[in-house]
Amino acid sequence: MLRPLAAAAPLVAVCLGLTALHDLARHLEAALALLAAGFVAWAVAVSRLERRAAPERPAPPAHAAFARGVLLAALLMRLPLLALPPSLSDDVLRYLWDGRVALSGANPYALAPDDPRLAPLRDEEWQRMPHREVATVYPPLALGAFSIAARSPWPLLTWKALATAADLATCALLLAVARRRRLPPARAAWYAWNPLVALEVAGMGHVDALGVAAAVAAVLWLLPPRRPWRSAAAAAAAVLGKLVPLVALPLWARRSGRPAAYLALALGLSAAALLPVAAASGGVPPGLVTYGVSWEFDGPLFEPLWRLLDHAGVAALLAHAVDSAKAATGWYDALNPLYPFLYPQLLAKLLLAAAVLAAVAWFGVRSSVDSDPVTGTRRLFAVLVVGSATVYPWYLLWVLPWAALERHRPWLLASAVAPLAYLAAHRGVTLFPAVWLAVWAPPALLALALAGRAARTRRRGPAAAGGAAPPLEAP
Repeated sequence: MLRPLAAAAPLVAVCLGLTALHDLARHLEAALALLAAGFVAWAVAVSRLERRAAPERPAPPAHAAFARGVLLAALLMRLPLLALPPSLSDDVLRYLWDGRVALSGANPYALAPDDPRLAPLRDEEWQRMPHREVATVYPPLALGAFSIAARSPWPLLTWKALATAADLATCALLLAVARRRRLPPARAAWYAWNPLVALEVAGMGHVDALGVAAAVAAVLWLLPPRRPWRSAAAAAAAVLGKLVPLVALPLWARRSGRPAAYLALALGLSAAALLPVAAASGGVPPGLVTYGVSWEFDGPLFEPLWRLLDHAGVAALLAHAVDSAKAATGWYDALNPLYPFLYPQLLAKLLLAAAVLAAVAWFGVRSSVDSDPVTGTRRLFAVLVVGSATVYPWYLLWVLPWAALERHRPWLLASAVAPLAYLAAHRGVTLFPAVWLAVWAPPALLALALAGRAARTRRRGPAAAGGAAPPLEAP
C-alpha cells in the first residue's frame, strides 16, 4: 500500500495547490500551470508504478493491498478539491436547481428556470445560472441524485461528495476489470490519478461520474464469468445517468451472448424511466432538442467541418436544390420549412451524427461474444467524442477509463491538454484555430506517429523488430 501512496504524493500536492487558488477561473493561468505539473507527475508516477509494481497476476493479498493503495491515493487527491467553488463550469448550479424543482413537485423537463411559475424557487444561485431559458436535459437517475443533494443542508458539498463517491467506485471497478483481463493493476491508476478526472468530478462536480461508473460496471459483468443480467441493469443505470451509453448498448448486447434478452432488459428499464419524461414533455424534452441544435464548443471534427461547408457554399447549393424541387413539384408549403435548417453548423452536425450512427451499427455487427468489450467500448466512445459538436474537457471522462486500461497514449495525452479549452471559455482566446489546435493537435499527431510506427513494424515483421511488438493504434 505504501508504494502507491508515495508515488501519488506529488499529485496530492498539486490538488492542494489548486484548492489554495480557490477560484480557478480567476487564477486560470496559475491553475493551468499547476495542472501541467500535475500531468507530468502523473505520467512519471504511474509509469514507474507499472514498472515496479506487483506482477500481472499477484497473490490475492498483494493485489488487495496494492488496490487499496491506489484507491486511497485517489481519495486523497479528491478530498481537497471538494472545497473548490464551481468556477470553471457552472453546470452544478443547474444540477441543484433541477433537484429543487423536482422536490417542489414541478416538472423540470417542461419548465425552464426562467418560467414565471418557478419564481418562488429563485435565489442568488438562480441569478448566476446560465441558459435559464432552456429546460433540463438530464435523465431521471441524475435528476434523482440532484434531488438528494438539493434536500441536504449543504447541497453543493453533498452533490460533489455523491459524484466523487461514484468516481471512486469507477476506480475500484477498473481495478476489478484489470484483474479479470490479467492486466497490471497499476493500469487503473491512469484513470484514478488523472488530474483532469479529479478536477472535473471532485472539483467541478460533473454528473458524468454517475454514468461512467455504471458503464464500467456494465463492462465488468461482460467479462468472464459473465453476468449479462447485471450488466444490462448497469447499462440501463448508465443511460439514466446520462444518455451517452445508449450508443454502446448494441455492442454490449452482442458481447453478452444473449443480445435480444440483454437489449430487452436494458431498454425496458431505461424506457420505464424515460417514457414518463417523454409523456410529460409531449415528446423529446425541449431542452434536449435545444442542446442538440444549438450547443457547440471545440468539437474535434465539427469546428473545421462547418467552416469547410461554409467556404464551399454547401448551404446555398442546398437552398438552390430546394428552389428547384419546389418549381418542379409545386410543393411550396411542404418544402419551405427546410430553409431555416440550411446553415453550415447544423449540416455539419447532421453529417457527423450520421457517421456516429454508422459507427454504432458497425461496432454492433462486428462485436461477438469473444471480442474485447474494453477495446470496443473505448473505440465507440472515442468515435462519439470525435464526432460531437460540443466537447468540454469533462466529456473525456467517457473515454478515459478504457484508455487507462489499454494505456492508450493519444487519449491520455488528450486529457492532459483538454484544460486549455478553458482559455476560450474564460479568457476570450479565439477558439478556432488557436485553442482548437492546442487541444486536438497533440493527441492527433501522437496517434498518427504511433499508427505509422505500427505499420512499419508490421511491414518489417516480428523478426526485423526483434520480436512481436504490442499493437499501437489511432484513437
